[in-house]
Amino acid sequence: MLYKLDENKQNILNSTYYLIGICIVLLIIRILWKYLETYEVRGIEKDIKIKLFHRFLKLKLKDIQNIKNGEIMSYFVKDTNEIRSAVYRIFSHGVRILFTFIIAVGQMVAGINLNLTIAVMIPIIVGCYLTVVIKKYVEISFKKSQDKFTEMSEYIQESTDSIRTTKAYSCEGEQLKEFIRKNKRVRQSDNTVDVYSNLLKMCLNICFGICYAISLIYGSKLVIEGKVTVGGLVAFNGYIGLFVGPVGWLPPLISRFKRAKISYKRLDKIFQLEPEKINSKNILSKEKLQGNIEIKDLNFNYPGVIEKTLEDINVTINKGQTLGIIGTIGSGKTTLMNLLARLYSIPRGKIIIDGKDINDIPIEILRNNICYITQDNFLFSSTLKDNISLFKEEYKEDEINESTKKAIVYDDIQRMPEGIETVIGERGGDLSGGQRQRVAISRAFLKNSSILIFDDTFSALDNRTSEKLIENIQELSQDKTCIIISNKVSDVKGSDKIIVLNNGNIAENGTHEELIKKDGIYSDFYNQQATKAKPSFLS
Repeated sequence: MLYKLDENKQNILNSTYYLIGICIVLLIIRILWKYLETYEVRGIEKDIKIKLFHRFLKLKLKDIQNIKNGEIMSYFVKDTNEIRSAVYRIFSHGVRILFTFIIAVGQMVAGINLNLTIAVMIPIIVGCYLTVVIKKYVEISFKKSQDKFTEMSEYIQESTDSIRTTKAYSCEGEQLKEFIRKNKRVRQSDNTVDVYSNLLKMCLNICFGICYAISLIYGSKLVIEGKVTVGGLVAFNGYIGLFVGPVGWLPPLISRFKRAKISYKRLDKIFQLEPEKINSKNILSKEKLQGNIEIKDLNFNYPGVIEKTLEDINVTINKGQTLGIIGTIGSGKTTLMNLLARLYSIPRGKIIIDGKDINDIPIEILRNNICYITQDNFLFSSTLKDNISLFKEEYKEDEINESTKKAIVYDDIQRMPEGIETVIGERGGDLSGGQRQRVAISRAFLKNSSILIFDDTFSALDNRTSEKLIENIQELSQDKTCIIISNKVSDVKGSDKIIVLNNGNIAENGTHEELIKKDGIYSDFYNQQATKAKPSFLS
């Protein structure tokens, strides 16, 4: 008797050790699986964001201008998160649902009773059908939710960009009211998504309840008939409980999948846009252009716009010359420069550089040889050094400092807390308008480009600083092609050639002296600005 007790005790201990061992193994496998699925899913999210960002950088200007900032942020935040979440749940729940269902149903059929298994499966099949029907409404409601979220993101982006204007005109109250309205629409659309998602879950729960009812009623009858044992019926109900939990994950899994499908379609629209054909590995990307430019009978209108922005533009600029362009707002000055940088498609034979059609010059070569200081003077939320070098590590600090001296901003930078390493606010908000312009102009003195374009980059500068800068630019551009766009005669009067744009046409051209004698548009500009510049006590 004592021997049997010791034997039973040992068997219990062995079984306990066996179970503990299995639990430890399962725990290790579970941890490794969780790490693997998390690592892989985060890697997928990272790859999507990198490819998306790369695609945005390569998009044509005409396409990216039609996408609002808030919509872009929605792609990177909302849509990529939905895809990541769906993939994670497929890894985590989908695999468990599949294997649990196969194992449980297999045991129910082989070990207990086929007819009872079929009877129990009928409500589950009905539940799956209802899930397929309801998921369509999930898709529709989620798409509306995405649109409302995008609208709110766009509004937040615009509100933060215009915060100074809002404060200057005391519009905080109106802005808040509009945000509350948009946020309410987002909440309502999200609630609709949640209603349909919960309806999916409720349908399956009802179906599983029916499964248990069938199992108890029909299973009891089979027990009475002796076709199933009581232990078998208990085990059968245990198997139902085994896959009820995992299959209960099916509605949120389907809901997530539908959301991810919508997000994928949204992202796919971006990936379907034709990118610029830029080959950064082109061995000729360092090729230097001379800068001889000829524009012949150029006409241009923006996509979707019938009216021409530029018409019959003819001008020739040779290496070492400076072209001044002056005209009223909307006369086509910036558009002409955008075409010169091939930011828009250009008909063949209209712009010739160094004897080659601009369409035959690889974009990376063309843009590496152009330094285009745009009128918005965009600055990044980074150090002044990064803003001047545009994050390129090929420039030495001495070269960067020298460029700031030429741009007459060196002394201002030295007075800053960290000097050239000072981190400026978003869009250079910590700097004055004149400082932002001169920091942007520093790029021209740093980059060794054959063609220099200054698009209204002196507007925030006083006359003395502007004159000194133009002298430095003239010295820099002695063996380069330089184009200066401005609304001020004083900025372009020293140019070798000057053209006056009016409604997209070249109304006048010549030197400063020649245009003054013509007594036309240019002369009117000169007289008006000379009158404004004249001190009132001399009038």
